[in-house]
Amino acid sequence: MDDSSAILERLFLLHPKEIDLSLDRLLPLLEKLGHPERKLGPVFHIAGTNGKGSTTAFLRAMLEASGRTVHVYTSPHLVTFHERIRLGRPGGGAYVSEAELAETLTAIERLNAGAPITHFEITTAAALVLFAEHPSDVTLLEVGLGGRFDATNVIDAPEVSVITSISMDHEKFFGDSLDRIAWEKAGIIKPGRPVVSAPQAAEVMAVIEHEAARAKAPLFVGNRDWIAHAERGRLVFQDEDGLLDLPAPRLPGRHQFINAGNAVAALRRSSLDVPVSAIEEGLQSVDWPARMQRLAAGALVEKAPDDAEVWLDGGHNPGAGAVIAEAVADLEERLPRPLYLIAGMLQTKDPVGFFRPFAGLAARVFTVPIASSNVGRDPVELAEAARAAGLEAEPQADVASALAALARLLPPGTTPRILICGSLYLAGDVLEANGTPPK
Repeated sequence: MDDSSAILERLFLLHPKEIDLSLDRLLPLLEKLGHPERKLGPVFHIAGTNGKGSTTAFLRAMLEASGRTVHVYTSPHLVTFHERIRLGRPGGGAYVSEAELAETLTAIERLNAGAPITHFEITTAAALVLFAEHPSDVTLLEVGLGGRFDATNVIDAPEVSVITSISMDHEKFFGDSLDRIAWEKAGIIKPGRPVVSAPQAAEVMAVIEHEAARAKAPLFVGNRDWIAHAERGRLVFQDEDGLLDLPAPRLPGRHQFINAGNAVAALRRSSLDVPVSAIEEGLQSVDWPARMQRLAAGALVEKAPDDAEVWLDGGHNPGAGAVIAEAVADLEERLPRPLYLIAGMLQTKDPVGFFRPFAGLAARVFTVPIASSNVGRDPVELAEAARAAGLEAEPQADVASALAALARLLPPGTTPRILICGSLYLAGDVLEANGTPPK
């Protein structure tokens, strides 16, 4: 039997167009597989532009702290594909093993019999089969792209549909209209099933409210039906069931208070009994790599100037740029240090929109290619975009070269704060090169 990498590469050739949003290819395959999506038990379905992964991580940490086994499907991966499929086990889950993944993909490939299907659709089918074969208490499904026609949107009656912050992204597929993007995301709302949403712009909220009303789905919205905010170093959460005084989320950044609040709200609107003690433990134990992750050691960190702070974040759109810049500004307020960005981005992203919030905050941007993607933006072009956003910028050959260039220009005795950012693909490359891949 081939290994999973060889199988995935072969499956990609069945429908080389990477993104072709439709359920018409997947639904017949799921029928041949005996409808594994109907054998999962309670499912939390998570969509949004930013914060999906973090909200999913909070849900997993809180549910596991309550003693439950939790399956998790997320995308993209950072270093290995196996990160996308986490199988719930007593005491904590684990990424799918190579043997199980290869066996499942081989069986699905044989059953699909060469029919056109996208890479994401067939890997979603594999995740659903694995989840059905290994029963767990809860399943968390993160939408890959959009929601309405995403391959994960085959769950008829989710425990809760969760919508995180919605902003502009993937305009190539959804257009440059915020209400159109919101309509795609709101496609995960199902008849009669609870919907929990992060605070949204009025334009987005109008769409979500309309879709929830059409589906007669109870809707619970941040800053209206629930509130989460920082107060004296704590997370204060309040909804119709009362007030919770909780520890601050372990994940850095003010935006994580909202993501954590969204997760708490979703749990409290579900039929699951999750004690406050488990919510507290989950907030303090949560782990989600490449989201304002501090890199304390490793091969790349050793190349940074002495005592430098090195941070990593895979955010890649204007909304992400705004919250990352806010998080870095908070760090600056607590401990002032000159900020330098090392950035790589895909051609499909809006670099000026991403960089603009860093104007006046970052001393310089070093732009780099993304080795693991064939659609990475040229560093020279990316540097021009950074300058258009009001930043000083210069292209470099790679992250190591950028760290060396930074060391050369730093005044003696200066301790910098370095943020490597702009793409989850770049973040994965950095974690691998640093020797600190997700566990």
